[in-house]
Amino acid sequence: MIYTVTVNPALDYVMSLTKVVSGAVNRTANDTFLAGGKGINVSQILNQLGIDNTAWGFVGGFTGKELIRQLNQKRIVSDFVTISDDTRVNVKVHAQKETEINAAGPTITAQEITAFKARLADLKAGDVVVMSGSLTPSLPQDFYQQLLPTIREAGADFVVDTTGEALLSTLDYQPLVIKPNQHELAALFDTTFASDEVMLDYAKKLLQKGAKNVMISLAGDGGYLLTPEHVYHAKGAVGTAINSVGAGDSMIAGFVGTYVRTQDPVASFRMGMACGAATAFTKDIAVKSQIEAVLPQIVVTQIS
Repeated sequence: MIYTVTVNPALDYVMSLTKVVSGAVNRTANDTFLAGGKGINVSQILNQLGIDNTAWGFVGGFTGKELIRQLNQKRIVSDFVTISDDTRVNVKVHAQKETEINAAGPTITAQEITAFKARLADLKAGDVVVMSGSLTPSLPQDFYQQLLPTIREAGADFVVDTTGEALLSTLDYQPLVIKPNQHELAALFDTTFASDEVMLDYAKKLLQKGAKNVMISLAGDGGYLLTPEHVYHAKGAVGTAINSVGAGDSMIAGFVGTYVRTQDPVASFRMGMACGAATAFTKDIAVKSQIEAVLPQIVVTQIS
């Protein structure tokens, strides 16, 4: 089973209008509420791939009820901890420019944190926990790291989609895969890369520090996969990039979902690249038909 963790989900209130005039009354052409969150994006892709998963996290209030209703509509299985505070609402304004106003998130009590950690008792060998997205201000900054000993003691794998020191601190626990882009990788080592060869040398250091697999995203230029044995490259799919939101989540979902099925990192990399591109080519999270249309373009080559 794959468990996705979204500790600070949101209802995204998306408003579309021709233009926004500051200081005036503006009326929308259309508006809607959408369930948002990086772990939820991962669950959506896993559902499209037909892979069992359960969404974990915290929800509360009438906004939390609406979020769960939307997940149920999408047939996403969830087991969120119900909290006393309200799930946040983020505002997305689509006009001359796209403007976002993101709320910080609810207060989560010590008792609610304990209830969430109790979910980990369900883990068993072969499971994978995917943790992604921002923390609420009331959660400790090392919240994800606090979960890692229990996950590993259960024999389960994990992925934490984060950057910087927060990513480096997970490596001792041997994450199944990490996915920095080339800029995030350079920032990890406070350097710049004169060539892809230099970049790959630094990526290998992440394997030495404990990562089981390393994917490097190069956006439209494709990406690399490093395993303990080999390095692989995939060219980017051809298409018009419309939306970068959720592309990284989709890439992780494709990799993890395929790995759980096959234990094959190369097939997992190929599917991850396809899912990421398919989402980038659409306004929302990709669906099965869009992923299947992109997959034949993804050719993985072993380069070392």
